Amino acid sequence: MVDEQKLIQQHLANERTYLAWIRTAIALVGVGFLATTLHLNTITDMSSFGADLSVIVSLSSLFLGAMTIIGATINYYQTRRNINESRFESSHRIIVFMTSVVVLLVLLVSAYLLFA
Repeated sequence: MVDEQKLIQQHLANERTYLAWIRTAIALVGVGFLATTLHLNTITDMSSFGADLSVIVSLSSLFLGAMTIIGATINYYQTRRNINESRFESSHRIIVFMTSVVVLLVLLVSAYLLFA
């Protein structure tokens, strides 16, 4: 069994990183609410395509926020195990995932603003 007392700093940093991912997930969900609110409150004569795009942006951001929470939780426990085993693995998978998420949301919101 590993004495986690010797690794307090690393575990606390892991927890702070996890909480940062949770804040990111909340921001992603916020984009969905923003798109829905913008659609419902400001644009009255929107095309059917714009309305559909608003729904797609909203649902995508909710889904991606949930996936970010799941990915962050998995990453937290993997990192915790790696700290206890004195191993290091790069976080390249979650970085690629989040880059893809942000690019997708930027494209969806841009399409919404251009075509709505």
